[in-house]
Formats: sequence, C-alpha cells, structure tokens
Amino acid sequence: MSIQNRRERERAERHQLIIDAARELAEAEGWDAVTTRRLADKVEYSQPVLYSHFKGKDAIVRAVAIDGCGELARLLRKARPSRGESRLRVAAEAYLRFARERPALYDAMFVQQSDIPWGTGEVPQELLDAFGELVAAVEPVRGERDLEALTEVFWSSLHGIATLVQGKRLRPELDETRLDLLLGALSLAQHEERP
Repeated sequence: MSIQNRRERERAERHQLIIDAARELAEAEGWDAVTTRRLADKVEYSQPVLYSHFKGKDAIVRAVAIDGCGELARLLRKARPSRGESRLRVAAEAYLRFARERPALYDAMFVQQSDIPWGTGEVPQELLDAFGELVAAVEPVRGERDLEALTEVFWSSLHGIATLVQGKRLRPELDETRLDLLLGALSLAQHEERP
C-alpha cells in the first residue's frame, strides 16, 4: 500500500470516527452537548484536526444525517417482507422503530437545521436511497395517484407521528390504532379512485 493510500485511508477513518463520536455524544446527552471541543477530547485529536475534516458543528450534524439516511435505507430494505405482509405496514413500523430507537440520529436527519439540498438534483445518494425505499413501499397502493407526492404524504405522516411520540405528545396505547388509520386511509383512497 502506498503512503498516499494509507494517508487517505487514515483520513477516512478519522472522518468516520468524528461522525460516530458526535452521534454517540448526541444520543447520550443531546445535540447541545456536541461541541468541537468535546468531540476533540472524545476522539483524542486536536480541534484543528476536527476543523480539517469539518467546518464546524453544522457540517458534523450534516454528515451524521447523511450517514443516518444510509442506515435508514438499509434498514427499510432489510425489512421488506418476503410475502404476505403489507409492504406499507412493514416500512411504517421499521421507520417508526428507527425514530424511536435512535432519537438523536433521527433529530439530526429530519429536525436539526441543515444545508442538505433536499428535493434537488444535488441530494446525496443516501437520502435518495431512503426515499426510494419509502417509494417502493407506497407503490402497491398508488392507484392513479402521483407516486412521489403520495410517498411524501406517507413520509410526512410518519415523521409527524415519530416527532410527536418522541415529544411524548401522543398516547402510547394508541400507537397501533394511529398506524392502522394512516395505512387504511392510504389504501382506502386507492380503492375509492377505481370505477
């Protein structure tokens, strides 16, 4: 292995170490606790080394969010049912479980301010992959409706549920009922469109 290749590999490993440390710190103490000083201490590198990888905390949160979208895409892909189960239900349950089990990561992905270019041609592949998995789940109930718009409604509904559950604003005993209503509404609307 050439010296250049080794340096590039070490740089990539440091980059990922910083992302992982930020995520761990945020999961343990919240995003307010994530500072470049605390991260430098946690990864045992100087702050200038952190700044050689990221311009600041916002860039670190952005990197965590992009990583998280890749993780969500893989989780949704893995959760695809082989047969029998509703693909829409399985995706919804996996999405909500992801949000519940990784609250700080979910917050970085969909709540924190970010310069990620959502809805543009410059969107990172990880985001496209995650959205693509939601599109694939919605496609069977599409009917004559616009697939991407319907997927955005599905995603928005899941995000609302996830955010309100995380904020303890919904009654836990109605989790299944809420999901049944959402999935029923998406499926019912498909059947109502048919002549």
